[in-house]
Amino acid sequence: MDLQSQIDKTKLPRHIAVIMDGNGRWAKQHGKMRIFGHRNGVKAVRETTEAAAELGVKYLTLYAFSTENWGRPAEEVNALMTLLVATIRKELKTLTKNNIRLEAIGDIKNLPPKCYKELKEAIELTKHHTRMTLVLALNYSARWEIMQAVKNIAADVKAGKTDVETLEETHFEQQLNTHGMPDPELMIRTSGETRISNFLLWQIAYAELYFTPVFWPDFRKDDLYKAILNFQQRERRFGKTSEQVTS
Repeated sequence: MDLQSQIDKTKLPRHIAVIMDGNGRWAKQHGKMRIFGHRNGVKAVRETTEAAAELGVKYLTLYAFSTENWGRPAEEVNALMTLLVATIRKELKTLTKNNIRLEAIGDIKNLPPKCYKELKEAIELTKHHTRMTLVLALNYSARWEIMQAVKNIAADVKAGKTDVETLEETHFEQQLNTHGMPDPELMIRTSGETRISNFLLWQIAYAELYFTPVFWPDFRKDDLYKAILNFQQRERRFGKTSEQVTS
């Protein structure tokens, strides 16, 4: 029996988040420059997106570029930005064919102008698609996102729009980049690293974490299926006992 047929589609995670790691090490193994790994990672993005949509997953968030990534060599950053523009342009037809909506989280206004323009155009052109939402985390940092939320709430309190005594988690969540989306139930990280790396720190409070040694350029549909099958074998208790969950 193939892996896809083993998946219980009534118990799919609504939202899967992925830290796409290992491009540079994959390239090094092949005796190539780091950007070679990033280019080959595009196929993994395509396969993962199509596989998630085919299964019925509603949200897929990919950690594409963190605020910390600006500290990498300028040559690599410039190549990454060029690749991003080319990929968005090239994959737009695939998104449209598969009825997938594109969204982005992060400080996207501070991306290079050409990247920002291509991204906003793709978001606008796919905004009516309904099968699945593909979210790109670009120039993203969870700490940055949380600080922005705190500043916005503080401004509302100062202006008298919000009473600090009545603040609840829902008020905070409304200020996050992901407001309106369900929290990720499954977070996958490739390459064998077992860190969260400043990714969706608030949102993954109760996510199931799945770490695989597969480098991102080698990640294929079967690797996604394995992660989902692992997720479906876990007991999700949310602070309760096994007996409470069972009953």
